[in-house]
Amino acid sequence: MSDIEESQRQKKIGSVLQNDLVDVLQRAATEGGMRGVLISVSKVKVTVDLSVAKVYLSIFPNDKAQELLEGIKSNTPLIRHELAQRTKNQLRRMPHLEFFIDDSLEYIDQIEQSLKGKENPIKDPSTLDKRKKS
Repeated sequence: MSDIEESQRQKKIGSVLQNDLVDVLQRAATEGGMRGVLISVSKVKVTVDLSVAKVYLSIFPNDKAQELLEGIKSNTPLIRHELAQRTKNQLRRMPHLEFFIDDSLEYIDQIEQSLKGKENPIKDPSTLDKRKKS
């Protein structure tokens, strides 16, 4: 799959899946006793042949992310069925779903924490020397 340019069809299917997945996953987590957990679908990439949808999830709090991802993966057939019911008027075939954690927000947070912390290369250029040597 080329990440360069998605077709309009791929984008449309990704958008449809993204909107319905948020609702399905958040409701499943709440009903499963995981109150206070926020699940967002940050991105859905559909393969060129429209057979696979890669779903990237942001889960807050982070310490629940891996546990929740395992639960989601083990319930993929149920989630896929629920999505098929919701999108039957929009999609002929439901793509297979693959779930991943989108850790880009965590990465951004780490960068912000580094900049706020003691090792700020802008305020203290000597920290750059330490990094070059190691």
